[in-house]
Amino acid sequence: MKKIAILGSTGSIGTQTVDILPSVGAEVVALTTNKRINLLEEQARALHPEMVCAFDEAAARDLKIKLADTDIRVLSGMGGLTACAAESGADMVVTAVVGMVGLLPTLAAIDAGKDIALANKETLVCAGELVMRAAREKGVQLLPVDSEHSAIFQCAQAAQGNRLAKIILTASGGPFFGWTAAQMRDVTREQALAHPNWSMGAKITIDSATMMNKGLELIEAMWLYDMAPEDIEIVIHRESIVHSAVEFDDGAVLAQLGLPDMRLPIQYALTWPQRAACKVPRLRLAEAAKLTFFAPDYEAFPALGLAQRAAAQKGDRGAVLNGANEAAVGLFLAGRLGFAEIAESVARALDAIPCQKELTLDGVLAADAAARELVLAHSPI
Repeated sequence: MKKIAILGSTGSIGTQTVDILPSVGAEVVALTTNKRINLLEEQARALHPEMVCAFDEAAARDLKIKLADTDIRVLSGMGGLTACAAESGADMVVTAVVGMVGLLPTLAAIDAGKDIALANKETLVCAGELVMRAAREKGVQLLPVDSEHSAIFQCAQAAQGNRLAKIILTASGGPFFGWTAAQMRDVTREQALAHPNWSMGAKITIDSATMMNKGLELIEAMWLYDMAPEDIEIVIHRESIVHSAVEFDDGAVLAQLGLPDMRLPIQYALTWPQRAACKVPRLRLAEAAKLTFFAPDYEAFPALGLAQRAAAQKGDRGAVLNGANEAAVGLFLAGRLGFAEIAESVARALDAIPCQKELTLDGVLAADAAARELVLAHSPI
């Protein structure tokens, strides 16, 4: 039986991972959250892991009281998150935390020789060169959980030694497809959080609304599949049925299709190379009726161009891009920044912070911190 640790088990990806466990037949040995300790307690009592972690110190103290009648170890902070990733008896670590916080635990898990079911795209955005090198040296698998990257991964298995000429990365377009750049300046928090197809956490939903999420996925795909950024095409696909596609040298295009449900790509990452019955609704093409595709509007969604710029420059640009975006999205959700100012803040950080081409872990952390500080310093409120 495969043993897994789920980092971020109380979030959207984490709870869906727990949901498909009966289909996978895995044993859970570690669970983590930030502050949602009531749900984590419920999961812990149902799944009986060896250890749990609440990243927030105060939440961890409360969780320890709640689980005092069990023999489950209760940890906290980055040390606890890293221990759940590296020191538990897991064979595979599901990295479902959101943001830069996932980088150090992922590196620790790789160093410990554990395979990674990767749902934390920021890990590769910020330090893809370091992470992929570490995975190769340790001989561990990085199995993508994002629906788009899972689709690419599934299609690429048909390559049989042939190179991928292009990746076609699909995007729903979010709630503001067809809006002009001028209209985007008046977007409210409530409008930005109303995604038409997917149920996700607040940060990822805002990233989808700005289309920064697709820019981050472009950088992630560049590292996962060793592709030049110019060979990754972004296409708007409103129905979210075609999850992404690959093109070969002869022009053949293979795509993976399915209804928008994250449980399938999560389960495939856990069962690969095998497939198991999955309790997701089945796609009926006659009911889907039509599939539409559009080129993205780079004027209305400038985050896409910023991500492509960071991808082309490499070095610490991904860390600057991501750190500035995380800080700006946090300010927007707190009502301290306008929607259009998210991308403007990221652009300011990329312009102001000198590019470091030689990438080190310390350099990644420094670039992330500098980008966040710059965005907060320019906050109008």
